[in-house]
Amino acid sequence: MSDSVPRSLDQRLDVIARHPFRAKFHLRGRELATAELSGPSAMRWHAYDLIAKRLAPAEPYKDGKQTPYRGHPVFVAQHATATCCRTCLERWHEIPKGRELSRAERAYVVGVICRWIEREVECSSGTMNAGPNA
Repeated sequence: MSDSVPRSLDQRLDVIARHPFRAKFHLRGRELATAELSGPSAMRWHAYDLIAKRLAPAEPYKDGKQTPYRGHPVFVAQHATATCCRTCLERWHEIPKGRELSRAERAYVVGVICRWIEREVECSSGTMNAGPNA
């Protein structure tokens, strides 16, 4: 785990991952390859863009149905981390519905998504942050 990631974020992700529905989501195939090839900065940019359009408004279009299950690593991560709709965001992350997400809330959501993707990529490589000489 990188020193810049708060332990509480990993702890929250561990709690969410114990929920049977959330536990089913993992990066595989094309989505895993996309995350690995694009890298963390591109994933963060994609997450910011998708959150701004699909989750940040006070009343997102088709809220509860706006996030596809597959097609992009961020979509998979949103379902795995309960950041897929405003109802899940309220239930799991205590961010209330009915108002636009603040800048800090957007950054938090993107951080959750990106940390989950980072953990998935680490697990898939089997290295868990091991260096080239490990």
